[in-house]
Amino acid sequence: MDQVIAALLRGGDAAGGIDLPAWRALWDRLESGALDRAEVSALLATLSTRLPAPAPLEALVVSLRERRSGPEHPAWPGAVNIVGTGGGPRTFNVSTAAAFVAAAMGVPVVKTGSRAHTGSVGSIDLLDRLGVRLTRSVPDTEDALGEHGIAFAGPFVYPATLTRMARALLPLGLKPFGRFLNALGPFLAAVPVSAQVTGVSSAAPLEPLRHLAATATDRTVWLCANDFGCDELLGFAHNVVHTGGDPVTLSPGDLAPGHGSLDDLAEAHPDSLVPHFLDVLSGRGTTAATEAVCLNAAALAMAGGHAATWPGAFAAATEAVHGGAVVALVDRVRAKAVARG
Repeated sequence: MDQVIAALLRGGDAAGGIDLPAWRALWDRLESGALDRAEVSALLATLSTRLPAPAPLEALVVSLRERRSGPEHPAWPGAVNIVGTGGGPRTFNVSTAAAFVAAAMGVPVVKTGSRAHTGSVGSIDLLDRLGVRLTRSVPDTEDALGEHGIAFAGPFVYPATLTRMARALLPLGLKPFGRFLNALGPFLAAVPVSAQVTGVSSAAPLEPLRHLAATATDRTVWLCANDFGCDELLGFAHNVVHTGGDPVTLSPGDLAPGHGSLDDLAEAHPDSLVPHFLDVLSGRGTTAATEAVCLNAAALAMAGGHAATWPGAFAAATEAVHGGAVVALVDRVRAKAVARG
């Protein structure tokens, strides 16, 4: 058995001794076909159960980032990504809605995401139903960003190593290991943005992810958590935004009145997924849904340096929703996708 996998299975001090060369050797074995299906399964099962200590975890992320394809691209000024770790209470696609709202406010947004690993509808599943296309390369992403102020990056941003693991596990696939993939996915995407807002659910380990956020060199990473365990900011929750400096606390009444409950944020039935999403973006959804989406859009504006104050950012997001700018943006993006065929 590979030394990395054996150390992870033993846990404790053994797992703490895994360094960058060891991770590199593991991925070399995977790419050469020397890592068998049982070893890949054991690796992912162990990582899904417990992430390693900070040093080997950082080495793991660095080793996977090295496997991303294409040259490094300078960050697009002021561009922001929003992505969550998933795994908490099931809610509708708040981060995708917030991406559209922030873009309608004038914040350049490059959104990453995935198909559902732990819920029933991931961001890519929703975009498929909306008829919004994913970009296929950095130039393609740049074109979409320039035209609409928003782009949804396709799987090309992730290390090909993840695809190789999925192939090694056929017909099982990666979905059973969604907890690990959701937790680390936000730190693996090669998207040239200036800042990233990542919601951390109760299913993801906050402290190890704070360590990863602090060691990021290509972007500013903010982590958001709350007392409901959701991976997005909520108007009725006590939220903490870990900015790398003094944390920002957002409680009911600070920006939003804080009406509603998790029931107001529930996933829509598959047959009404798109109408429900568009209702939220037009302000016809529940008050709790509008507040959640606008809070997260405000976080994007603040992280990217597009707003001076949280109240101002939240007010601008609310105006974009109720003034029709968000739905108009969605219509343009969808129409462009139809025109391209």
